[in-house]
This record gives sequence, C-alpha cells and structure tokens, in this order.
Amino acid sequence: MTDTINLIESLTTDSVLPHERTDYWAAVLESHQRRIFGYAFPRGDFYGRTVLRRTGNYQIIRSRSDAVVYYRTPGQVRVDSDDDYRLLLPVTGRMAIWQDGQHVPLLPGIGCLVTIDQPFAYAQADDTEGMVMTIPRREIDHRLDRASPPAQLWDFTTGLGRVVTDMATSLVAERDSLGHRQFDAVSARLVDLLCMHILGDHPTESSHLEDLESTIRHYVRTHAHDPELTGTTVAQALGWSLRRIQVALQRAGTTPRELIKEERLQLAYLRLQDPAYRDRNITTVAVELGFSSASAFSTAFRHRFGTSPRDIRHA
Repeated sequence: MTDTINLIESLTTDSVLPHERTDYWAAVLESHQRRIFGYAFPRGDFYGRTVLRRTGNYQIIRSRSDAVVYYRTPGQVRVDSDDDYRLLLPVTGRMAIWQDGQHVPLLPGIGCLVTIDQPFAYAQADDTEGMVMTIPRREIDHRLDRASPPAQLWDFTTGLGRVVTDMATSLVAERDSLGHRQFDAVSARLVDLLCMHILGDHPTESSHLEDLESTIRHYVRTHAHDPELTGTTVAQALGWSLRRIQVALQRAGTTPRELIKEERLQLAYLRLQDPAYRDRNITTVAVELGFSSASAFSTAFRHRFGTSPRDIRHA
C-alpha cells in the first residue's frame, strides 16, 4: 500500500436484486480485504451493510449482516498470503473463529487479533455487527518486541480496552471528517493502546482484578450449560492463565470450581421448573450440566437451595 490511498466507502445489499445479494456481498468482502476467501450463506435472502475507511497504512470496517461463514483454505493462503493482522471487535450478535484447531466464541466486548495468513473460518449469526481493523504486522511486532502477539481474547469493555473500542468507533463515525494523515495518526495511537492492553499495562492491580472477575463471571454464566466447562477451559477461552483466573476470583471469596457449580445449580433450578425440560428426568438434567451423578447433584442442590431437585420439579 502507498500513502496516497484514501478510500471512504459505504455499501449495502439493498443496492442489488435479492438473488444477487450473496454474490454481491462476497465481492464486497474480497474488495475490502483484497484477498481470496471462501463463503457459505445459510440462505439466499441475505442482508448486509458496511462502511470502510482505508489509507495506505490502516483500514477499518464496520459492518452488520445476516448469518454467514468466511474461510481461508490452505490452498488460498499459499497463493494469496497476507501478513497483516485483523483486530476483531464484536459489537452485537454472536460469532466464532476456528483456527489452529481451536474453536473460539466471540462475545460483544471480547475481541482478538487474528491473521488470515493461516487457514481459518469465521462464522456469525443473523444481525451481527462488528468492526475489523487491518493493522500492518510491523506496527504490532515492534511495539510488542516479539514475533507475534499471544493468541488470546481480550476484554474491551473496561479500561484500556474500552478506550480502544471508543477510538475505533470514532474512526468509523468520523471517517468523512478526518484527513488521511489524521486518520493514520489516530490509528497509530489506537495501536499503541492496544499493545499496552495486550501487555497488561493497567492502572491498578485492584481495578484490573475487578475487571477480570466481571468478565469471568459473565463468561461462566453464559456457558454454564456446557458440561465440559472447567477453570482451565474458561482460562483458555479468555486467553488468560488459570492462575490469573484463580487470583481474580480469590479476592471475591470463590474459586473457578465453586463459581461454575453455582451457575450450574442456578441453571438447573430454572430447568427443573421449565416445561420445555419436562421430558428430561432429574438425572439427565444433572448430567447435561456436568454433574458426575444424580446423588452428587442432589446433595449440592439441597445444600444450596434447602430443598431437593424432586421437590422443585413437582412444585
């Protein structure tokens, strides 16, 4: 890319006929990323809109669309390589990435850096909105003084993460007002703060631990239905060490195991009252939520709520 590039673009599938929209959206993505991708659209009646600002150094896109899957195969990567990073910042909806044999769900406010120079797949649900910022690899590597940043998720709801999100949002909102040098200057500051966030340069340990605890609790609550959920899988999903998870919860007087058990018991209580789960017996409800046996579940349930699972079911 050269410094003379200065592109501002706004596109929507409303500009083409319904039967042309999936092909149109595929062409839009490839024009934005200037790379070869594969696509899968769950249905033909597709809607999407996107805005873009690009200079010779940085690019940011904000888009909202129906469900779609993007992917890059090993063959596509070989013939069309790309060293730049993509900073993914989910805003609303549900999305996930598969890369290096890992499935990583993305929640609004939880972002990550990815490379499209390795095979990957990205999927999103209907009415999902997010931002994607393209950052030259050199701008990340020299700030981190390493070959590549750690492959993990970061919280962008508080502290430096929130500031990064606000700056990215402003870059999109002011895309028409900023000159290309101004756009690059703000983008460079955003990358500075992003790398500080990656390195863990937070204002105070106390406030940082509070932020971690809030993120952990939110993740456990929304994944309590997963019978394989453990402290280790929470740490892996959030991109932190298990010890970091333990320290953040310790100050709140709990542990990963106890927090997961509490959220599972709360979910079990709701399911035992829910007519949609009436066809599942108590043992099935327990096993589906990761309890080792009906007796272990019943003991924990009675200790927590002062009554038995059977009483709640019959009530």
